Amino acid sequence: MFLEQAFRQIEQTENRTVLDLCGAPGGKSTHLLSLLNETDLLVSNEVIRSRVSVLDENIRKWGHQNVVITCSDPADFSELGGMFDVIVVDAPCSGEGLFRRDASAIEQWSVENTNLCATRQRRILADIWPSLKNDGYLIYSTCTFNPEENEENLKWLAENNEMESIRIPIQENWGIEELETNGLFGYRFLPHKVKGEGFFLTLIRKKEGSHSYPIPKKLKSRFEKMPKQFAQIRNWLTTANSEFFVKNEFLIAFPEDKIQVLNVLSEQLRVVSFGLTVAQFKKNDLLPEHTFALSIDRNPAIFETVELGLKEALLFQKKEEIRIQSSTKGWLLVQFRGVPLGFVKNLGNRANNYFPKEWRIRMALPDLQKPW
Repeated sequence: MFLEQAFRQIEQTENRTVLDLCGAPGGKSTHLLSLLNETDLLVSNEVIRSRVSVLDENIRKWGHQNVVITCSDPADFSELGGMFDVIVVDAPCSGEGLFRRDASAIEQWSVENTNLCATRQRRILADIWPSLKNDGYLIYSTCTFNPEENEENLKWLAENNEMESIRIPIQENWGIEELETNGLFGYRFLPHKVKGEGFFLTLIRKKEGSHSYPIPKKLKSRFEKMPKQFAQIRNWLTTANSEFFVKNEFLIAFPEDKIQVLNVLSEQLRVVSFGLTVAQFKKNDLLPEHTFALSIDRNPAIFETVELGLKEALLFQKKEEIRIQSSTKGWLLVQFRGVPLGFVKNLGNRANNYFPKEWRIRMALPDLQKPW
């Protein structure tokens, strides 16, 4: 929530490229997507490969095209000089702010670990700093109280780089503690003063380096464009500036004016996924994807929508059989209270449930009677 307060102090322009460096599990990235303009691009990165899948899942559920998910070390970004207008670094830390919620965080704490974290954080900041353009913004945060990982890192960054510390307006009743040392501002969340966990955040404006990354006008793409026979899929989206690509029999929509940025990123970083997966194609048949059902750009006129009650909605998300009140055969979008849930294929006597198996509700639903 406080990330948004920091982000709103940043100059609101168009065509920004924003990096969430430590993205998993995706709460910050999805929030950023809601704050960005449709002309902006979010790069959501996670260095730990085992955590990338949950980041990818949560971003796909958010339904935006203007996003690229990467799995790269911070050092890999150093060659992208001036690429990003905004970088968010929610750095791995000693986790002191989680003591109240997570007993294992206490067991894992040690002086040696806090020192290791501070050193790692400085390495991350040093690696990522060149990729932030001049007059770009860095939002740095941790979930710890240790000054070595917070205020001292901010002081170290100021001593070694040209930067400006940006003050974030706060209200007294929020309980947030503002720290100021030699014109450097930081914001500390103490658990006995706020309704939340321990946290630290600071906002910085870079005053040196490249003004922007020189995107080549002609760069060979690593991504195959959609075959012409599937051109009708363009009508499935309300956006007119989407280009479609093929990846493993799936059609993916991505902003046309961001393709060259995607090509640059794919040469320097490990791109896990990008854009919005709209459909799977089998021969000449198009099967709508679950992520398309959740898209903010979905054209509501393409597929008939069926409203479900609570019981049917829960059963659908458990990937069980449900009955559809519609005479229309074929693909139907089901929703609950106006919120899209996914697709079914109505065969008349029954409806096939296409909710993703890996996302289904696994827990039992007590006292849930069949809705028929």
